[in-house]
Amino acid sequence: MINVVVAISFFLTAFSLMAVGVIFSNRRIKGSCGGIGAVLGNDAKMCDCGQKVGGCK
Repeated sequence: MINVVVAISFFLTAFSLMAVGVIFSNRRIKGSCGGIGAVLGNDAKMCDCGQKVGGCK
C-alpha cells in the first residue's frame, strides 16, 4: 500500500511542477501539425503552425 501512495505522490508532484512551469513560461500550449491523423495517413484538416491549411509539412 505504501508503494501506491509513494507512486501517486510522485506523479502528483511531477504534474504540479509541470503545471507551474507552463504557468511561468507564459506561452500557449500548442499541438503538432497533423497529430494522429498524420500517423494514420489522414490529411490534417486543421493546422496551427502559422501557415494556411494544408501548408504544414
